[in-house]
Amino acid sequence: MKKGLIGKPTFKIENIVSSANLEMDLDLYAIAYKVHDVEYEPEQFPGAIFKLKEPKSSLLLFKNGKIICTGCKNEKEVQTAIEKTQKMMFLYAKNAKKGKPTFRIENIVASAAFNVELDLYGIAAKIKEVEYEPEQFPGAIFKIKDPKSSLLLFKNGKIICTGCKSEKEVQAALDKTAHIMQPFASVLVKKD
Repeated sequence: MKKGLIGKPTFKIENIVSSANLEMDLDLYAIAYKVHDVEYEPEQFPGAIFKLKEPKSSLLLFKNGKIICTGCKNEKEVQTAIEKTQKMMFLYAKNAKKGKPTFRIENIVASAAFNVELDLYGIAAKIKEVEYEPEQFPGAIFKIKDPKSSLLLFKNGKIICTGCKSEKEVQAALDKTAHIMQPFASVLVKKD
């Protein structure tokens, strides 16, 4: 068997979406009034939006102490953002329990490049888990069951991977995709 054009893919995390429970009841009106960088419009959405500058992230805060954190690039940033938020919200909380909040990763968005040209028409024709409608969107959508993920494949070999819950899953999804896409890869011609 000839060696394929697609090597071991590497990726860059673009965003991690995670959830946590701060173990406290929050007064969102007081928070919105007193904390800078918090927006709360209950008639629009039941949660408050809190923007942290460091690490750069956005957090959705709910009255019951549950939060959603987006924008972080690694797990350490997620933990820091959640701990900072918990510390700041303590002043506006009832029934607060002390302790380090734990978080759960809900979704990782990562980008990668196979550095090849992909035949998206050929991929869509031969692989049933692929949807490709170029008149609607320039990328093909490849769904994998294990690890559960969706990958956007572009003709220039660029990939966006979503749905994974760990970096290990992202790597596994990309490795599996690279293996399956090998027959549809050709040398990427650089345009000047």
